[in-house]
Amino acid sequence: MPTKQTEPATSAELVPVKFSRLTRRGILLGLSLSQLITLATGILSLVGALYAGGGILLAYTAPVWAIAAALTWIPIAGRPAVEWLPVAFWWLWRSTGGQLLYRRRVVTPRPAGALALPGDMARLREYTDPETEAGMIHDPHAQTLTVVCEVSHPAFVLLDPGEQERRVTSWGRVLATVCRSGRIATLQVLERTLPDSGTGLAEWWAAHGTADDTWAATTYAELIDRAGPAGERHATTLSLSLDMKSSARQIRTAGGGIRGAAAVLCQEMSTLVAALRSADLTPSGWLSPGEIAVILRSAYDPAIAATLERHGELGQSLATAGPVAVNESWTRIRTDSAHHAVLWVSEWPRSMVYPGFLSPVLLSTGIQRSFSLICTPMRSDQAARDIRKKRVEHISDQAQRAKIGQIEDAAHTAEYQDVLQQEADLTAGHGVLRYTGLISVSAPTVEELEAGVAAIEQAAIQASCETRLLVGQQAAAFTAAALPLCRRV
Repeated sequence: MPTKQTEPATSAELVPVKFSRLTRRGILLGLSLSQLITLATGILSLVGALYAGGGILLAYTAPVWAIAAALTWIPIAGRPAVEWLPVAFWWLWRSTGGQLLYRRRVVTPRPAGALALPGDMARLREYTDPETEAGMIHDPHAQTLTVVCEVSHPAFVLLDPGEQERRVTSWGRVLATVCRSGRIATLQVLERTLPDSGTGLAEWWAAHGTADDTWAATTYAELIDRAGPAGERHATTLSLSLDMKSSARQIRTAGGGIRGAAAVLCQEMSTLVAALRSADLTPSGWLSPGEIAVILRSAYDPAIAATLERHGELGQSLATAGPVAVNESWTRIRTDSAHHAVLWVSEWPRSMVYPGFLSPVLLSTGIQRSFSLICTPMRSDQAARDIRKKRVEHISDQAQRAKIGQIEDAAHTAEYQDVLQQEADLTAGHGVLRYTGLISVSAPTVEELEAGVAAIEQAAIQASCETRLLVGQQAAAFTAAALPLCRRV
């Protein structure tokens, strides 16, 4: 995953930024562990056949070393063939086990507090904090506790360069605060496009309009009713996930159990809210279980999203917020009323770009999509060890290539410079995070979905990013890209 450092700005002008490259360096001579295993298997079979008798044995073992060589060096969709084996085997296992289909059991009751979600998310439990009344999602297997906050902000692209730079610097302080905590597992920024329900227009007409049954008033009221669902709006949420393993001592001090974890998470919530307000972001409060349920239901059933927003009492139960049916295929997933496809931002801009470089993706119109930025903070000691390990590996690879007379690759040199820059930033007191960008595209039909995916791919190219379709894992990718639950792929 690409890594980026938070850097302070010292100028009133907008300063370009740069992301680290996705590491493609292998263990030995650019080969990954899986490639080395298949290569060693092929070499052993070939050498064994030669020593055992050559000729006929070499022909008998030809399928082994030929397949091993093909798996090691033949690329498929930009990756060695051997790296597709785990994805293919896992897909085959799920296909034979009937795990690609999900149907809700309407009659069978679910355990109290359990979320009605498919797959491994069926283990999630809801908890309502008695002090803040915030809805918290507990994952007993991953030992995390997640809370969601909705954030409002002005349009970044409409601000002047000086104000944009100030906000970028302030957001960097927010991320640095998350890194220094040491108890945060994941911070997720989810930006969604939703059909506008027209609630704002209806409320304005109810407060200022004159419903006197005249032709003008009737026509205006009908226009408001039709104009709302035709538009779209953007909604941004921040999800904060507490690592209960790293916070075990603080949780025991706070009383232990889920209540102790909620108390520790409330401390992190207060710190994050203060940091957001100092960054001129307006948190609207932590979402209740009912508000989280509406987000989950709208993601799986986009056709009902406007209705749920217009009628505030509907869909407020997490026990019924999940989908009724899910069908997963190799390249997409189908839920109640829509088809979905998830793209992974495999390459962030390699050159210097301005902070608003994602505008072509985020401001695309006519496409229902969700953009999820999953930030995994690294503790300073862990980041220092990781950087030292990368430096040693780069130096060892460089010495090995020089020994065999291999020319130094410019990509390896650029990756090594990224490692040195990370070390310098970490020494200066900045935070290091791992970023994962996911884009979920939704449409009522397969044809519209393919058109939307193509449009998003072109928008990503304009943003100097490279995207790849997460084939074979669309269900897990959709939960990470479209739901504010801090899930990972």
